Amino acid sequence: MDEPIRRLEFETMLLTRHSDLFNAQARRASRRLDRSAYVLLSRIELDGPMSIGQLADAFGLDSSTLNRQTAAMLRAGVVERIPDPEGGIARKFSITAEGRERLLDDRRRNHASLARILDDWEPEEVADFVAMVHRFNEGIERLEGRPWPRP
Repeated sequence: MDEPIRRLEFETMLLTRHSDLFNAQARRASRRLDRSAYVLLSRIELDGPMSIGQLADAFGLDSSTLNRQTAAMLRAGVVERIPDPEGGIARKFSITAEGRERLLDDRRRNHASLARILDDWEPEEVADFVAMVHRFNEGIERLEGRPWPRP
């Protein structure tokens, strides 16, 4: 298993590099969200409004990191602070109409990019790849103890 693990490590490194380069170029060319905002908004979209503490638990990040990220998102107008809908003390972050629009716009662009990349793949190959990536992500989530909600 050593050789397949070595190859997987290399390919995931390249995947991350390609993703980072593509997203950085796209962000410079438009008003795209940065990666952390995209991921945070995606999580809030799935779970509903979340407090700093809930975000810290969900991502395994410290509160100071999340305070910086959410402050930038507040300035960008993609989230707002609201009272806890369940009556708790902590205020929660909710996606604004601007945030939802930008998230959907970025998601559409990501889908179009993926469609171009996979254009010459057979539908069964795409389905198999999705199943394997899903299983891989679930393995990471299991080890971290932080399952990611799925739509």
